[in-house]
Amino acid sequence: MENTIQEESADSTPGVVASIGDPAARTAGALLVLTAAATIVAVITRVSAGADQPTLAESLVAVAESRGLYAAGGAARLVSAITLIAAAWFLSRTWIIREGWGSSLVPVIFAASAALTAISGICSVSLAVAAPTGADPSTFEPATSTETLDLLRWLTGKVGFTLAGLALIVAARQQWKGGGMLRRMSPVSGLIGLAMLFIWIDSATFMHPINGSAFVLWLFLIGGMLLSGRVECHFEALREPHD
Repeated sequence: MENTIQEESADSTPGVVASIGDPAARTAGALLVLTAAATIVAVITRVSAGADQPTLAESLVAVAESRGLYAAGGAARLVSAITLIAAAWFLSRTWIIREGWGSSLVPVIFAASAALTAISGICSVSLAVAAPTGADPSTFEPATSTETLDLLRWLTGKVGFTLAGLALIVAARQQWKGGGMLRRMSPVSGLIGLAMLFIWIDSATFMHPINGSAFVLWLFLIGGMLLSGRVECHFEALREPHD
């Protein structure tokens, strides 16, 4: 039996009963929540490994001393990328997007972001394997291949994060159309997405943890709303009244 929910939207007629039985939306929501959880694990393990040092040589020595933690962080990043790709696919299969109420660009951009994040995660795991044991950071010279691997990790991570920010900016416009809670979230989504683009500005480094945390919270919130059917409820109210 199809689940139903009754909720008023800013752009809807009071008392509209919305069907919320789309399995694709539910699955996309669950996968977004998993993406957020995996991202938290990735961040905690990376920070715990102490890999963010002034030079690559010092970073590699730190990685070698906490090889397991750093590798776990890379693996968690890879998992978050895989779940985001899956979430993007299911999101593209929802009636909200298939009927044109939501933008098909959002899952496409999220999938591209996740693909780059997956590469970044693989590079992190590879660096954990390649990190030398017992090296002196003052005299250690990383191999050219290791420097290339670290550059690829850095670049794909930043571009992936940038694309995720762009996805939020595009999603903000569609949220505004949905009304209700989605409309109230719309400006916040746009601001978070815009702030995420500052990842390229060195002087805005202090903002990166804040922006990353805000993105994770956004994933949890939107994932939960999709999982519960609240997103469908808002867009269902925009359809023709039920017979």
